Amino acid sequence: MPRRLVTLVSAIVLVDTMFYAVVAPLLPALTDDLHLSKAAAGLLAGAYPAGTLLGSLPSGLLASRTGPRATVLVGLTLLAGSTLVFGFAHDIVLLDLARFVQGLGGACSWAGGLAWLVASAPAERRGELIGTALGWAIGGALFGPVLGALADATAPEVVFSSVVVFAGGLVAWALTMPEAAPVARQGLADVRVALARSDVRIAMWLVTLPALAFGVLGVLGPLRLDHFGFSSAAVAGTYLVAAGVEALVSPFVGRLSDRHGRLAPIRRGLAVAAGLLLLVTVPASGVVLALLLVLLAASFGLFWAPAMALLTDVADATGLALGFAFALVNLAWAAGQVVGSGLGGEAAKLTGDGVPLAVVAAACGVTLAALGRGAVVREVAAAG
Repeated sequence: MPRRLVTLVSAIVLVDTMFYAVVAPLLPALTDDLHLSKAAAGLLAGAYPAGTLLGSLPSGLLASRTGPRATVLVGLTLLAGSTLVFGFAHDIVLLDLARFVQGLGGACSWAGGLAWLVASAPAERRGELIGTALGWAIGGALFGPVLGALADATAPEVVFSSVVVFAGGLVAWALTMPEAAPVARQGLADVRVALARSDVRIAMWLVTLPALAFGVLGVLGPLRLDHFGFSSAAVAGTYLVAAGVEALVSPFVGRLSDRHGRLAPIRRGLAVAAGLLLLVTVPASGVVLALLLVLLAASFGLFWAPAMALLTDVADATGLALGFAFALVNLAWAAGQVVGSGLGGEAAKLTGDGVPLAVVAAACGVTLAALGRGAVVREVAAAG
């Protein structure tokens, strides 16, 4: 496999997640400046994954019809334009729309980029390569809050304009790379065939669940830290450390899942996360809460590479093209993020923060119990 392609795809997902994660330290300031409720803050946080949700299957169709490279170019163009608007907007509707279009661009970048990468790799290295790309993506999540804090402290217009430079450089680089080998054209009927299989649905749920958790924590975490007096820089620092832990975990866990099966690290992550989620409302100190958020990032970090690799494994078993396989990854991730952001915003407003956190903890516990059933394990393992 060309090292240049691994580096290019890693850089694409890094830039995408960097501008996805930029909103976390800005959320308290935007909430104050625009007088947002928790529900409105949750809507802003959820606008990006909503765009990814609606763009997931169209991005897979685009990758199937035009190829992964063209899909990546569309994604980078949408990302650049929408992030520029976000930097200059001072109206919540425009901010929501800009984040939504960012999500559409992210759907194209991920479906095209990862399909391009995995199509060039042997199946036995799939988890490792997805983990490597995820490590870079999480590196973007490391720098995103830093950019957000910098934008809050200086001029958002200048900081967000930098995306045009990043995206333009990646477009030029992508144009120098050869396109992936052509595959048979597929359509939404092929996706319906894949979704009829229970192993595909199980794998999708294992991508959805950590996204659901991060959607809840992405809203409640910054607001609870703000309640304890954390500045935008301190919130950014918390998420910086959390993303750093995830970035270290993902490549290692991806290799582990190639050698010992996809479900082993997922089970461990479920067990730890279920307990930690119930403790988020307990700390009377912002420092303790920040530590809990970092530990939660590590536990859910055990999911990403194995769950995504598993989903592509079981999609392969149906003959589904890789562009559509990663479209299902996008669909599963975005559904979890959208529901999680709404749960963290609206449900917390109505019931308090503990209820949505308990719901996600219960989902982890039920999933762990289901994965302990022999029939489920055999079905997923056989497809993978």
